Amino acid sequence: MAFLLDDILFAPVHGVVWLAEQIKQTAEADMFDGSKIQESLLALQMKLELEEITEEEYQERETELMERMDEIARRKSEL
Repeated sequence: MAFLLDDILFAPVHGVVWLAEQIKQTAEADMFDGSKIQESLLALQMKLELEEITEEEYQERETELMERMDEIARRKSEL
């Protein structure tokens, strides 16, 4: 009987913990997904070619994206 009562009382807590773990896993998967960064690089190049951004804006954003790609590669090699 005590175990059943514990299960009922702690069910919301277990649900929140489970949800937090799911969010963490999704966030980590997004952080280590280089394909999204590659898509961003392609979109950035397209904007440059369509003259929607300047060369300076392109270089700045490209540097940021490449640094993120390097960070992903470093973290993957650590695992």
